[in-house]
Amino acid sequence: MNIQDSVIVVTGGASGLGEACVRNFLNMGARVSIFDFAEERGKAIASELGDHALFCLTDVTEASTVQAAVDKTVGRFGGIHVAVNCAGVGIPAKVLGKEGPMSMDHFNQVVQINLMGTMNVIRLTAQKMVENAPGEDGEKGVVINTASVAAFDGQIGQAAYSASKAAVAGMTLPVAREFAEYGIRVMTIAPGIFETPMLKGLPENVQQALGKMVPFPRRVGAPSEFAALVQHIVENRMLNGEVIRLDGAIRMAAK
Repeated sequence: MNIQDSVIVVTGGASGLGEACVRNFLNMGARVSIFDFAEERGKAIASELGDHALFCLTDVTEASTVQAAVDKTVGRFGGIHVAVNCAGVGIPAKVLGKEGPMSMDHFNQVVQINLMGTMNVIRLTAQKMVENAPGEDGEKGVVINTASVAAFDGQIGQAAYSASKAAVAGMTLPVAREFAEYGIRVMTIAPGIFETPMLKGLPENVQQALGKMVPFPRRVGAPSEFAALVQHIVENRMLNGEVIRLDGAIRMAAK
């Protein structure tokens, strides 16, 4: 799909990987809608980036706020061509911790945001994509989700996070097969250790140690590298129904 003049939704677009995607898409001439819960930061980014950026206060777990954000985007830009799901949380908790069994509220919160939130955005943006005029090869839209290497080699304390991200990876192919009828591609990226607000909150020595765990290059990933892969997926129509690890060949240890 040609990025220039496309309308692109990015969840979690007010920080980290999502923000990198927003900025890259705008540099390429797209119109971008930022779906995020961080109102102050989201509004500041949209204001900085100009008329082709829109902020929509969104809780991806609440269907009504996602629908309102979709409607606001279509009302402003006329449609939706691409949806990039970056919103997510990774709060660690052991199944049997020092204070007893894991709270099911904790497990549910992680699943609601990472999995249910992703599906909320997929289904409501795709409903708009099917209305698009078909482009080359009959393409009408692209959906890109964010899983994690934890979907495949999750660490101790990541049961909820790994389960939610494995589910995102697992639904990639069946949704891609279903959406093929509409000319909508579905892909998922499983990033390794990336420079995000969550990582920056760790001590500097811990950040450096995590980077050295990566076989090559021996560092954490840059958000711009994630955004570059997202860009390529949008532009390459043969990429469909697959999960791509973006991780420098890391395989996470048990802890």
